[in-house]
Amino acid sequence: MMDGETSWVSCNYDTARDIDDYELFSELSDEGNQAASAVSLDVILPDDILERILACLPVASIFRAGSVCKRWQEIVSSRRFLWNLSQVLSQKPWYFMFTSTDDPGGYAYDPILRKWYNIELPCLKTSNWFKASSCGLVSFMDNDSRSELYVCNPITKCSEKLAEPPGLKFSDYSALAMSTSRVSNGYQISIVKSKQIPGNFVQWDLSIHLYDSEARMWATSHTEVFTGWRAGDECVICDGILYFLIYSTGGSLLENRHGLIPYDLSGRSSHDLLINNSIPVPCPLTCGRLMNLKGNLVMVGGIGKQDRPDIIKGIGIWMLKGKEWQEIARMPHKFFQGFGELDDVFASSGMDDLIYIQSYGSSLLLLFDMNLKTWKWSPKCPVTKRFPLQLFTGFSFEPRLEIAP
Repeated sequence: MMDGETSWVSCNYDTARDIDDYELFSELSDEGNQAASAVSLDVILPDDILERILACLPVASIFRAGSVCKRWQEIVSSRRFLWNLSQVLSQKPWYFMFTSTDDPGGYAYDPILRKWYNIELPCLKTSNWFKASSCGLVSFMDNDSRSELYVCNPITKCSEKLAEPPGLKFSDYSALAMSTSRVSNGYQISIVKSKQIPGNFVQWDLSIHLYDSEARMWATSHTEVFTGWRAGDECVICDGILYFLIYSTGGSLLENRHGLIPYDLSGRSSHDLLINNSIPVPCPLTCGRLMNLKGNLVMVGGIGKQDRPDIIKGIGIWMLKGKEWQEIARMPHKFFQGFGELDDVFASSGMDDLIYIQSYGSSLLLLFDMNLKTWKWSPKCPVTKRFPLQLFTGFSFEPRLEIAP
């Protein structure tokens, strides 16, 4: 176990444990009047008030609270407590960083307590699987046949295997998105598949497949042939609209080699071709990462040089307003340099008001707060680079205890 690392073993609340200097409730064991005050306060508070107080704690602190005494353990394990948790506003998203390209193990970062936890993800077999998250649930899809799908809560380890999605098993490109209702806990999963038409260098078959957890079934909602463009591996659902990035296949003469396609999941979309409704990106991009921040579509992109759009010169953050992009921020040069040798593509995800950015070649993790417009590094992740070409990646998720697939 490395310094600064916290072990996280969680199936039930009373099995969670941690080590090192993680003593959130150490004041309860102090001697003298401090301990007496804490005990007397615990005795005075009725269960319903104590439940509401504990429900406002960060998730990691709730696990710790369960080990304080039998009464607290019974409270945080009760159905009523889980209901109180569902009434609490969203937790700050955590970021899970994989330790290798093959092993699904890794560390999760808690931005409230600024701690890394060593946790194991259920269902996931390798780190290169597709990932999407929403409201405490995470969906995984294998990167080979694109037919093996799971939905899980990474904190409680509850999981469910989904039926095999329709469409081509071996598509050239696939993108995975997920949207979960905070009211019903029902969820939708979307897969955008793109495959080159055999013998044709410019045309690509595109299909959109949707899974509804309440109906427990898949449906193919749209098919289309794109000419000169293809879908990729980036999509997200915001306020009932599926957005996915498209990439030019017609050479390098275009100023912008990326575009954005909106698709109304309610089925109210017009019968026009999706490609006709594409939205240009704000500038030449080396890559784009889409995310849902409080119902708004946000894109983090690598800004390409004007004369060499495939060479990154900075990183920008934009929010879509209608069909226009509003620039939110650009990464200050000192942070851009802090990554060292930053590739033209990188990992980025987020939710609520927090965005994570990570270089594939480094375990450094940078955070951007949308409210405060501030940039800061996370504490160093307790993982070391074992060989020069080792790659790092990750994804963000909301830590919640009360939701299950």
